[in-house]
Amino acid sequence: MTSPDQTPRPSDDHLVAEIEALGGKLAQARASIARRFIGQDDVVDLTLAALLCGGHALLIGLPGLGKTRLVDTLSTVMGLDGNRIQFTPDLMPADILGSEVLETAADGTRDFRFIEGPVFCQLLMADEINRASPRTQSALLQAMQEKEVTIAGAHRPLGVPFHVLATQNPIEQEGTYPLPEAQLDRFLVQIDVPYPDRDTERDILIATTGVAEDEAGAIFTAQELLAAQTLLRRMPVGDAIVEMILDLVRACRPDDDTAPEAVRDAVSWGPGPRAAQALMLTVRAEALLRGRLVPSAEDVRRMAAPVLSHRMALSFAARARGVRLADVIDTVATRITSVTAAA
Repeated sequence: MTSPDQTPRPSDDHLVAEIEALGGKLAQARASIARRFIGQDDVVDLTLAALLCGGHALLIGLPGLGKTRLVDTLSTVMGLDGNRIQFTPDLMPADILGSEVLETAADGTRDFRFIEGPVFCQLLMADEINRASPRTQSALLQAMQEKEVTIAGAHRPLGVPFHVLATQNPIEQEGTYPLPEAQLDRFLVQIDVPYPDRDTERDILIATTGVAEDEAGAIFTAQELLAAQTLLRRMPVGDAIVEMILDLVRACRPDDDTAPEAVRDAVSWGPGPRAAQALMLTVRAEALLRGRLVPSAEDVRRMAAPVLSHRMALSFAARARGVRLADVIDTVATRITSVTAAA
């Protein structure tokens, strides 16, 4: 087994050139995003990583932190056809998916015509997704997993590519319905959107309270994004990184023999195989966004919390003690990446 710093490099010069060209294009995309969404580089990178991996992202943050602006900006920069749904308790599945209506033609004949809902797009913003009822939330399950919906017995494909960027308020619990574990698992990453630092907030004040604001421009097209997603899957991952990912995911399961005491004492249930798949993809995206050809142990550690936090749950006793899931994950990830890197 190779150590992380001895990971095989791509031998194909053409592949290296493609990866480097994509890295340059991503730098342009970040610069374009920064014209309209200032600061929060980690949030931007994680959201871009989700799109590069072909996945969905759940953005959790207080109102007014720019989540809607970020999704709207990404739609422009990545060249995607975007729609927005404001989730409310009275929202129905047909409001998302669409419905069939009976129409009468000029000659008196009647026929059903399907009217597409807002889910038929390439980038769907599900705003405050936890405000809708479980019945309505479940309308997105097939769409997120299979990139199609079944209505009146007909399979209807969605946009290509298709991504869901959902937002959620972490403190408002009245009139909300927590997302079930099956739906949370369909989100590639959970992205926590914090308050901006003082300098960033100052820049936001100056940039957004004048007569005009800077606008983001298109850098990618939908076809170029699809090509980038394919290229990302061609990036090599060393054996040591694969074993590191497996060790990390399995150590976060409280009933696994390799789980440390911190996990056994605090975690009720841990991540499944989809978490390992998500880590394999996101560490490649992280390396790409940082200008490297292959992922490293640090990429695994950085992506651990975004990939695992919504796929695990603390026990009641751990919550009562004030244990934070992010701290548990970071402790396990730091130990595993340090041990494997030293091996």
